[in-house]
Amino acid sequence: MKPPNKKQRSKIGQQKLAMRNNLWPELKEDQLWSWEKSEGWLNIPRALPLLLRIMDLQSKGKPVSATYLDLWCRTFDDSFVIASKPREMAFYSGFSGERAERTWAARMRLLEQLGFIDIKPGPNGPISYVLILNPYQVVRKLQGEGRIDASSWNALAEKMIEIRATDMQPAASLSDEEVEAALA
Repeated sequence: MKPPNKKQRSKIGQQKLAMRNNLWPELKEDQLWSWEKSEGWLNIPRALPLLLRIMDLQSKGKPVSATYLDLWCRTFDDSFVIASKPREMAFYSGFSGERAERTWAARMRLLEQLGFIDIKPGPNGPISYVLILNPYQVVRKLQGEGRIDASSWNALAEKMIEIRATDMQPAASLSDEEVEAALA
């Protein structure tokens, strides 16, 4: 199926706007949160909620999704984070108290073991620099290892078709083995 062109997307947007205005006729635009009118926004994949669920299922009772989401929100669409504020990052990830930073660091290491991020040491300690890898490709690798349950895998496949994402398809110039090696 061919992706919608700009005119089709515009028509869909106009239809949704008409429906919203019908349902909330008293709504004023300044009541809404718009990336066009304020700072502090970034791009996220539409499948992120499902990807976060899959991450938490893989972490076996030690949820990592809030930690991953905080990392994502610290990027500038470059998949790179300088982890210069571990206490703050722990707090934003949902951890507080004496063990907050230790728990956060453990979740970071778990994300790294699962393959969603790569960590390098530096001036801020053993977790100074973080590279966020393509989560679709990581899930594809985990599925190839038999680690993703069928319902999650099928839900992700359906979502990717819906949003026309092709990230889990191996790159045309790389063999499956090369893609696996790149993710390892």
